[in-house]
Amino acid sequence: MSVEKLKYFCNGQYLESKTDVWYDLHNPSTGEVTGYAPCCTNEEVLDAIEAAKAAYPSWSATPVIKRTQILYNVRNLLIEHMEELTTLVAEENGKVWAEAEGDVLKAKEGTELAIQSTSLMMGESLMDASKGYDTVLYRESMGVFAGIVPVNFPAMIPFGWMVPVCVACGNTIVLKAASLTPRTALRIAELYKEAGLPDGVVNVVTCSRNEINTILDHPDIKGITFVGSTPVGKLIYERAAKAGKRVQALCQAKNHALILEDAPIERTVAGVINSAYGCAGQRCMALSCCVVQESIADEFVAELKKQAMKVTVGKSVDKSSKLGPLTYKKHYDEVVADIEKGIREGATLVLDGRNPELPDEIKNGYFVGPTIFDNVTADMTIGRDEVFGPVLCVKRVKDFHEGLAVMNANPYANGSVIFTQNGHYAREFTRHTHGGMVGVNVGIPVPIGFFPFSGHKDSFFGDLHCLGKDAYRFFTESKCVTTRWFDEEEMKKTEVSTWDGTI
Repeated sequence: MSVEKLKYFCNGQYLESKTDVWYDLHNPSTGEVTGYAPCCTNEEVLDAIEAAKAAYPSWSATPVIKRTQILYNVRNLLIEHMEELTTLVAEENGKVWAEAEGDVLKAKEGTELAIQSTSLMMGESLMDASKGYDTVLYRESMGVFAGIVPVNFPAMIPFGWMVPVCVACGNTIVLKAASLTPRTALRIAELYKEAGLPDGVVNVVTCSRNEINTILDHPDIKGITFVGSTPVGKLIYERAAKAGKRVQALCQAKNHALILEDAPIERTVAGVINSAYGCAGQRCMALSCCVVQESIADEFVAELKKQAMKVTVGKSVDKSSKLGPLTYKKHYDEVVADIEKGIREGATLVLDGRNPELPDEIKNGYFVGPTIFDNVTADMTIGRDEVFGPVLCVKRVKDFHEGLAVMNANPYANGSVIFTQNGHYAREFTRHTHGGMVGVNVGIPVPIGFFPFSGHKDSFFGDLHCLGKDAYRFFTESKCVTTRWFDEEEMKKTEVSTWDGTI
């Protein structure tokens, strides 16, 4: 990939930034610089907001069926450009081929949810809500939204979770793409224009925290959708909500799986491996802790190591690779430091992923191989905090009840999983776990996008989640219209009750 200075996307066209500050873009597999993304100036971010504001009246007045037809065109273009977009994701993020393709497929899935807006935006109505009074609830667009995107899913999060339903509902959006992985978002924005989306409805910038604060405080921004770390998400939630904006902040996790003694070991481990090491552990639904019943812990850990050692670490665009690099050097250093801290804190290092064997062409890539710690406790950093890398911890417990208590003690609650053949324990687990997305013998319990991505506790701040029906509620506001038509007798009345039509 040639080295280039990227532009930003505003009002339907790529524009050169006047900034003096640029972000280095790397190929995570090789460490090579592949380009530079602009830290857009405050004026350029304001221009993007103004473009979205100017496009809103016409777009919101466009019939919903027309909006969905454009999104159907987008869906078809995503399919047509699947290989191109998959390559972009793999080369800028480091996902191996199958994972990168899945990232784009998830953008398609979110678009297909948005295509259903003709029915999902429907309101409610009741004739004779009070005698002679009919009430109708409409769902209406709100204005300009902002999306703030992390590095780990360049296609799915901006153009699966954020943009499609937002614009389907008649809103416009300013997307702050991840400054280290912006190419995919910029390319998909161009496909939206090709699909027939009017200029200004979708705008894409890369910028720093200073310009993000401009977005959070701007009076024309009606809502913020954010994905990223918990400390940042909480600050965004507090600041934007204080400014009167609607906010959803999807944040980090420390997902646990409870492994009971009746679980089939080999199949359970296969599910754990897939969940823990997929996307190099860089996803908020990665399974980073296994809470294992002591009676099978030794056997489980042995099988875990056996299967983990078979995971092929390699270049992201190599279709035989099963575990790609971490996305950028600073994060690679942080994950290595977390492994070293786990050793210092007394956990047993069963499998060390530092310095995996690699071909010379990718020796400078940001690779960490499958890593396993045993005898991890809740007070250890690796047992409590998100590592966001291919690092799996094993915590040993006596029984179901202790295991559930260990899991629920964690402050994060995105996903939680149980592996068992016991229906009673499975039901008890789904009833009492704090996790918002629950798996029974399912390692990655992310539901299809027609259901909400429903994290809990410190994994989410807000009232309405992304995807599913929640997304339509987040991107619209309800308006209730009550109607009364007078008959001849009613027209003669000169007194009206204080509670007219409400009781």
